[in-house]
Amino acid sequence: MKRSAAHVVREYGPFTGVRSVGGVSHDGSRVWIAAGSTLQAIDPASGQTVRTLEVAAHAGTTFDGEHLYQIAEDRIQKIDPQTGRVLATIPAPGGGGDSGLAWAEGTLWVGQYRDRKIHQVDPDTGTVLRSIESNRFVTGVSWADGELWHGTWEGDESELRHIDPQTGEVLETLDMPTGMGVSGLASDGGDQLFCGGGDSGKLRCIRKPARGSATAGPAEVHAVAGE
Repeated sequence: MKRSAAHVVREYGPFTGVRSVGGVSHDGSRVWIAAGSTLQAIDPASGQTVRTLEVAAHAGTTFDGEHLYQIAEDRIQKIDPQTGRVLATIPAPGGGGDSGLAWAEGTLWVGQYRDRKIHQVDPDTGTVLRSIESNRFVTGVSWADGELWHGTWEGDESELRHIDPQTGEVLETLDMPTGMGVSGLASDGGDQLFCGGGDSGKLRCIRKPARGSATAGPAEVHAVAGE
């Protein structure tokens, strides 16, 4: 396993009226953050809030290319990003202990914090298709250029982990600076990972390690986003 320090490129916030940043997603141009009672879109160039949706947003957030999905307590909401209207809901697999959320292969990938698992879930029914075990608490989850990443946060220590999606084996770890926790996690589809900072109310941009060649991943990853 390769281990290195996370390279923090930029820090955003804290944002007005946001006490805690939970889930994080990227829709191709903006970064969405879950702020408890609202979902807010941030322009990553300016750091300014450009949209606010009045919708329950407690943990993981993701984007499938058309809709936002948001964990709200014991359910996952499918949301129209233009209006903020909740179009459908499914039960969250952890029944309230869920954390990260990502979209890939036409399915949702849901992190369970204290159960230390990531579930692949049918977005229409909530059925768990398979599960991956972790040996650390799971926070944000994201697919990044065919790679499955998740955050961990225990005490003052937090890290980003690149794992094998079949076995859960840790392939690479990026250690966050002491005191910088990772709640949500999202890829911009390129070389940047956006990390929610929990009760700090901040959002941080991390440089994803360069690759010498393409990394094998799911056959059809339609969007790279996550909590």
